[in-house]
Amino acid sequence: MPGFVEIDLVGHEGGDPSGDFCRTLSVTDIATTWTEPRAVRNKAQKWVFAALNEIVAAFPFDVLGIDSDNGGEFINDQLLRHCNDNEITFTRSRPGNKNDGCHVEEKNWSVVRQAVGYHRYDTERELLLLNEIYALLRLQINFFSPHQKLVSKVREGAKVTKRYDIAATAYQRVLADETIPQPVNDELTRQYRSLNPAQFRRDIIALSGQLLDLVKAKHQLARLPVAEPSRSRAKSDEATKPRSRAS
Repeated sequence: MPGFVEIDLVGHEGGDPSGDFCRTLSVTDIATTWTEPRAVRNKAQKWVFAALNEIVAAFPFDVLGIDSDNGGEFINDQLLRHCNDNEITFTRSRPGNKNDGCHVEEKNWSVVRQAVGYHRYDTERELLLLNEIYALLRLQINFFSPHQKLVSKVREGAKVTKRYDIAATAYQRVLADETIPQPVNDELTRQYRSLNPAQFRRDIIALSGQLLDLVKAKHQLARLPVAEPSRSRAKSDEATKPRSRAS
């Protein structure tokens, strides 16, 4: 049944976990694979909670359940009270068992990492660019990116046989689900007919190029040599002057 989602954070530390850096909040519906990403400035509870509210509002159908890992950005009184007040089931994965959130974990790579890579993003401009990319990316992946879902997995000794369903987009899966109200399907169909996936791709590539330029600029600044004080430079210049020989 649509409406039960998994949530997770993707860190953009670029190999340097010190200080604050941007994170991407990914939310994936298990039944339809509808996915919504949002970038936040760090993993503070207030930013994550605000982004989650935005994502829930953007979902084409009601969110009925939320499943998270055990991070403090999710396991807190604010999110629990919000779920209780809105009759949303709130569950969490077992400690140390990342496979419990396998649906959203897969999207962390196929959606987030494929689009913005593994660089460090820690400035306000980079945060804005990430969300500009995600505003287009959410439409591309949900309306135009078909994929298969695992239907069954059978193990016979050392052999594992997996069977998948027919590839379909998240949009097609929503339309095929009989529990989704018809007005929702009509609105999604109207939106689908107005979209241009080729333009999405061009715009995403352009924005990704701007994001990479910001990263390169930061690295160039970090490699600039430190200017010597004027007194030290004068001494250095004096030491390098050729000495005249006494006649």
